[in-house]
Amino acid sequence: MKRILATALFFITVYTLTAQVEETNDYVQFDDRKNVVHGVYLGFNLHYGSVDKRGAVFGNFKLAYVANQQIEVGLGLTGFFSEENNDRPDLFNGDKVALIGGYGGIHVEPILFGKRFISVSFPLLVGGGVVGYFGNSFTDEYDDIKDEDFDDIFVVEPGINILYNFSRYTQLETGIKYRFTSDYNLLPYRKGNLNGFTIGAGLKIGIFNMGRKKKIKDNFN
Repeated sequence: MKRILATALFFITVYTLTAQVEETNDYVQFDDRKNVVHGVYLGFNLHYGSVDKRGAVFGNFKLAYVANQQIEVGLGLTGFFSEENNDRPDLFNGDKVALIGGYGGIHVEPILFGKRFISVSFPLLVGGGVVGYFGNSFTDEYDDIKDEDFDDIFVVEPGINILYNFSRYTQLETGIKYRFTSDYNLLPYRKGNLNGFTIGAGLKIGIFNMGRKKKIKDNFN
């Protein structure tokens, strides 16, 4: 009798475990301590800051891979615009001139507390770009140096962000950056650099923890 009861209990236990696996559609959780959780996203943000003590607007685009919600690696592109008084009317028409340009490079962003609703990150962009001046019609050129309307710059831009993890697919970021650049030389108009702080916000859209679950084979057949 005891053997019959033990055998029946064994088969009931096996049946229960099998049913539980079937009810979860053959999915089990990753052990995040042993597996890398991957992600990828597109990011867009706007920043406001200064260039040589003049207000400037910066727009940024990012494409990045995310590992374990702990570090991002990708590409970043930034365009900028600033307007200032024209102190060389012999070169440009109008009272204002526009400083415009762009830069891009490698984007790296370590993340702290990435699995929480609010996390902290430290973005860094290293790359290069171009900068140039235009008159208020955006068609004026230097008559003397038409082949050198733009000059190359090298850029290093570290920062700190606060990330708000609204869902598996979206993040809001707010933060501050400081931009270090090499000098540009656009004589006879002006020379200088783009060093300065910016503050702004942006949105990341993608999948930040894809592969959290893994399908397993039916080993009961």
